[in-house]
Amino acid sequence: MKLFLGIDIGAAGAIALLNADGELIDVHDMPVLQDGPKGRRSVNAPLLSSIVFKTHADHAFVEYVGARPGEGAVGAFAFGRSRGVVEGVLGAAGIPVTFIAPASWKRAVGLSLASKDAARADAIRRWPGHANLFSRVKDDGRAEAGLIAVAGLSRQGGAPCL
Repeated sequence: MKLFLGIDIGAAGAIALLNADGELIDVHDMPVLQDGPKGRRSVNAPLLSSIVFKTHADHAFVEYVGARPGEGAVGAFAFGRSRGVVEGVLGAAGIPVTFIAPASWKRAVGLSLASKDAARADAIRRWPGHANLFSRVKDDGRAEAGLIAVAGLSRQGGAPCL
């Protein structure tokens, strides 16, 4: 059985594991520690690797992030560092990566660009047996990680983005 990761990069992101049919197998919040400059939260590579290696995933779909308009240098650097940690861990695990821009994956699953609650609602609709995983406002990263994987799978001719 082929397994796929969807990764929403960042301190509030998450990692979702789906099978080729788009069924949600597992989801993890992004492992972060407040050990960055001035106690800022940052993705912890050893904790992330313990999650990624256990999945035995065949491919990962990762949100392609970059500096955002109006974002300061510290925020842009933090996103860049997160991407580097994620890319490094996936490379060490031998998992091929496809980056998907936010506008692209959101369009593929039928979401507007800015709605975090819409992502949670769509995740609950797609995976009602796992609704509790998306019940809190802060679970938007979990929902987005799962939807990133769904969009990636549909691009590769796998599970449709219904």
